[in-house]
Amino acid sequence: MHESASLPWDAPSYPFPMTASKQHWAERPQVGAALIAILLITFAGLTLFIPATDVSAHNILHHLNFLPLMIAGMLFGWRGAIYAALFAFAVDAPVIAKNWVLWPLDAKDQIVELSIFSAAGLIAGYLSDRERAQRNNLERTRIELEKVYLELRENITKMKKAERLSAAGQLAASLAHEIRNPLASISGAAGILQRGTARPEYQQESLEIIQKESQRLNKLLSGFLNFAKPRLPRVQRTDVNELITSVQSLVAHTAELNHNSLLLLPQSRNAEIDCDPEQLKQVLLNLVINAIEASPVGSEIQLRTFASEKGTAIEIEDRGSGISHDAADRIFDPFFTTKPKGTGLGLAVSSMIVSQHGGTLSFRDNPGGGTIFRIELPSHEEVAHVH
Repeated sequence: MHESASLPWDAPSYPFPMTASKQHWAERPQVGAALIAILLITFAGLTLFIPATDVSAHNILHHLNFLPLMIAGMLFGWRGAIYAALFAFAVDAPVIAKNWVLWPLDAKDQIVELSIFSAAGLIAGYLSDRERAQRNNLERTRIELEKVYLELRENITKMKKAERLSAAGQLAASLAHEIRNPLASISGAAGILQRGTARPEYQQESLEIIQKESQRLNKLLSGFLNFAKPRLPRVQRTDVNELITSVQSLVAHTAELNHNSLLLLPQSRNAEIDCDPEQLKQVLLNLVINAIEASPVGSEIQLRTFASEKGTAIEIEDRGSGISHDAADRIFDPFFTTKPKGTGLGLAVSSMIVSQHGGTLSFRDNPGGGTIFRIELPSHEEVAHVH
């Protein structure tokens, strides 16, 4: 029989196991049977030796027979009640025979009382058997549920492992695909330079291709490493309003080149959270630059912070063309991008960083056109380190 304390998960423990009483008497049935027999013999013996004139004592002894007969039914079921009743009649037979001559009314009363008490013990035994059967069914159900739970947990573990292997395979395939194009360009440019017959302007163009594609490969591999093995956050108390102000300063030049304006809408109160400011700044820079690139010339991009139910929220709102329904389901997948020169790792890395901080990164359509990305972070909770 399984004890609740031996379960492999945090199952609730019960102070009294459901089958404790059953196990106790099942292991030592002789003790219960001996107790019942001793009580019946004692009452019969006392009835035999106490003078018949002591009516009160005889009445008490007759009524005390109720106890062993009920105990027999409760401990051993209706069969035990029958055996106890037969034994009671056997040990009381000499007393009944003796009183039948001297006190026939008392003898008849004793027979009636034993019959009634035996019937009560039989009913108690029947109900006790039903209760034990239900208890056993519950115990079997509990054990079956334990097995099902263990099998389910094992299957989930296998599924997670298979999912991780599948994700690793997809990442490897995607990385190989992304590397192939820059390598092909570098190989072609190197071939032109190796032949040495190209005109100077072609040689210069080939050098530029090698340099540009090398930088692209470096950016791609750096992004992949950040995604595959992210650095754990170095947490410190940070003011979110100051953080978005510094991000605005960093991207101001890029916004001016695209003739976009950046509007800051910080929350009025002090918005401090526990985070890694450098990592969170990396996320915000990526989202704001994406918003600038997606927005048409002359549009406004908003950065706002406000208190939310879970803590503190940061939103970046652009006026671009939005995210298509087909792309929405894959927007955070590594190597998925809608940009001609994008690596497809920016949003994947950003989502992972936010997750490490115990927060969420989501997006929704902007009613006025474009997209609103939302970072929601806990205000006073520990960062959930992901190993």
